[in-house]
Amino acid sequence: MIDLGAAKAIQACEILDELGLDCWLLWVRETDQMTDPALRLLMAGDVVWPSALILTRSGERIAIVGRFDADGLPAHLFDRIVAYDEDIQPQLVAELTRIDPQSIAINTSRSDVGADGMTAGMRDWLMSLLEETPYLGRLTSAESLIQRWRGRKLPQEVACIRSAVALTERIFDEIAAELTVGMTEREIFDRVQAKVERHGAGFAWHRDHNPAVDAGPDKAFGHVGPTDRRTRSGHLLHFDFGVRVDGYCSDLQRMIFFGRSAEIPEEVDHGFRTIRDAIRAAAAVLKPGIVGADVDAVARQAVMDAGYGEYMNALGHQVGRNAHDGGTLLGPRWSRYGDLPDGRVEAGNVFTLEPNLKTASYGMISLEEDVLVTESGCEFLSVPQTELICVEG
Repeated sequence: MIDLGAAKAIQACEILDELGLDCWLLWVRETDQMTDPALRLLMAGDVVWPSALILTRSGERIAIVGRFDADGLPAHLFDRIVAYDEDIQPQLVAELTRIDPQSIAINTSRSDVGADGMTAGMRDWLMSLLEETPYLGRLTSAESLIQRWRGRKLPQEVACIRSAVALTERIFDEIAAELTVGMTEREIFDRVQAKVERHGAGFAWHRDHNPAVDAGPDKAFGHVGPTDRRTRSGHLLHFDFGVRVDGYCSDLQRMIFFGRSAEIPEEVDHGFRTIRDAIRAAAAVLKPGIVGADVDAVARQAVMDAGYGEYMNALGHQVGRNAHDGGTLLGPRWSRYGDLPDGRVEAGNVFTLEPNLKTASYGMISLEEDVLVTESGCEFLSVPQTELICVEG
């Protein structure tokens, strides 16, 4: 199987050609301190000196790097590795003159953090290096390129995400079998983290709140860590949990009820079924070409039609190298999301579907599933939770 970095490099060149962009310039330095999100899809290592990695629509791949960095680059990724000593400008201008691109995509974006890897300082420096050349006026945002490139998961990437999802579900099953009334959020949290480490996996986001463990009706809902709040009979327990396997993430949420299924209050049952059915409704319309905001609207309306208030988050984000992977968002057209909800879904995208609602007496109910967009619709990568998990005693 072709190396994933090389496969993503080939894919990037193909998308450049598709978009009519002549080249893509990744302009980076000291990447162990300031890592461009796009760089990690190409290579795992770092560069220290200022470096220009250039991919062209014709398929050529060029690296202009400091001499001390040159031998550490994965040589199979690049057709040309040009080393410099004192000043990168002569080699950079020479290579641009040789390929003479009419458009040069750089990593700047107002809306998409995954496409905004160039710092303001690096952009200013690049512009000064190109000031006396025709190439300064040919710089353009790489946002569209990066969104397609990160979002169109290759089969190797999907396989890694499947593995991460499967491990997440396995750990959910293990912990559900160990739960008892009276355990604290912190005790449950520690058990989950120990299982992640035992399986040799990483965490899909910062481990201080992974997993989110929310017991009872009064716990703050969101990106918060565990407390000493205890589980109680008749209460709900909410998990938000994801792992990282071979560099790719999962992101799932599950709901547990402490009691027998016959004891589930109608208020809880109605809320759970509302969220479950909203996910089903969104999955039914999720397919290539649909606008992200239109998918969000289906689930959002289903929740509000059931008598609940509007939830204050997007229905779903993309998942990949990061739990929040950028690109088209299944979300409402709110200012904080920029133009991401107006993006169109593509085959190969992996999304979460995660509506939620607040009950009057039992707190938040939220589920989250991971789905892969196929050529004709979507496939659940996770096994959807269709019933509350009941823990008796």
